[in-house]
Amino acid sequence: MRKSIIEMVTAGKSGHPGGSLSAADLIGVLYFEEMDITPENAGTTDRDRFVLSKGHASPLLYGVLKEKGILKEDIETFRHIDSKLQGHPNMNYVAGVDMSTGSLGQGISAAVGMAMANQLSKNSHRVYALLGDGECEEGQVWEAAMAAAHYQLDNLCAIVDFNGLQIDGDIHEVMNPTPLDEKFAAFGWHVICIDGHDLDAIRKAYQEAKETKGQPTVIVAKTIKGKGVSFMENKAAWHGVAPTQEECDAAVKEIEEA
Repeated sequence: MRKSIIEMVTAGKSGHPGGSLSAADLIGVLYFEEMDITPENAGTTDRDRFVLSKGHASPLLYGVLKEKGILKEDIETFRHIDSKLQGHPNMNYVAGVDMSTGSLGQGISAAVGMAMANQLSKNSHRVYALLGDGECEEGQVWEAAMAAAHYQLDNLCAIVDFNGLQIDGDIHEVMNPTPLDEKFAAFGWHVICIDGHDLDAIRKAYQEAKETKGQPTVIVAKTIKGKGVSFMENKAAWHGVAPTQEECDAAVKEIEEA
C-alpha cells in the first residue's frame, strides 16, 4: 500500500503522501482483517462500509482497494485528466468507494447517516470512518459526534489519524483540537487510544469497538506523518507535495527493504 501511495502521487505530480502513509497500518488491518469487503460484494450494501473523511488521503484508499483486487484502474493515472482516480475519491467512478469526500467534516457526517440507516433497516454490518486530527478542528465533526452518541450508534467506529501535523504545520499551533480523547468522551463516545503503527494494538482496538454496545467508538491513533519513508517522517512539508522521480525511487527502495 505504501509503495502504491508513493508511486501514484509521483505519477500524478500532486497529491497527499504524508497523511496517506501515516494511516496505512490502520487501514491495512481494517480492510484485510476486520471488514468483510470483497471484489464480489463491493458494489452492495451487504457488507461493512468505510468512509475516508479525510478525503485528500485518496492514495491510501486507492492503494488498499488495489491490494484487495477491487480497484481495476491503473494507479499511475492518478489525478490525470479524465482519470477516475481523482484527487478526492468519487463514489460514482470507483468501485469500493462508499462516499465522495474532500470537504473536511462531511465524511464523518455521512458515516453517521450510514450507521443510522443500517440501524433502522436492521442491517448488522458496521461503518468505519477515518478522520484527520486537523479535520477535527471543523465544527461539523462535533455535530456529527453529538448525533452519533445521541442515537447510540454502536455500529459506528471512527478512527482519528493523530499524526500531529496538517498542511499549515503543527495542529497545536494552527488551531489546537486537543485533547481529542476527552472531547469525544464528553460527547458520549467510547474512546480507545493506541499507537497507530502497532498492529496488535490496532487489532485489539477494532475488536473492542465491535464489542462496545450502546455508544459509538473512536480510536485515537497516534501516528507518524509520512511513516515508512524516513525523509518524509514528521515533516508537515510532505502533507501535499509530490516526490520527484529520484525521491520516489529512494522511497520505494526504503519501503521494499523495510
